[in-house]
Amino acid sequence: MTESLKARVREKLLRQITEDGCDPGFEADTDDPRLISLAADLAALDEAAEDDPVVEDLATRYWVP
Repeated sequence: MTESLKARVREKLLRQITEDGCDPGFEADTDDPRLISLAADLAALDEAAEDDPVVEDLATRYWVP
C-alpha cells in the first residue's frame, strides 16, 4: 500500500526542516522566516484530516507527487 498524500507531505516538510539545519522537533523560536513557515505548515498539516483541502494545498506548494 502506498503512503497517503498527507504522509508524503509530512515527510517532505520534515526533510525541508532538516535540510535547513534544524532538528525536526524544533520549536519555532527562530528568526528564520522559512523555518517559521515550515513549522506553521507542519502544524496545519498535523491538524488536518486526510481529505482536508489544506493537504492538497501543501502538496502543491511543496511539489509532492
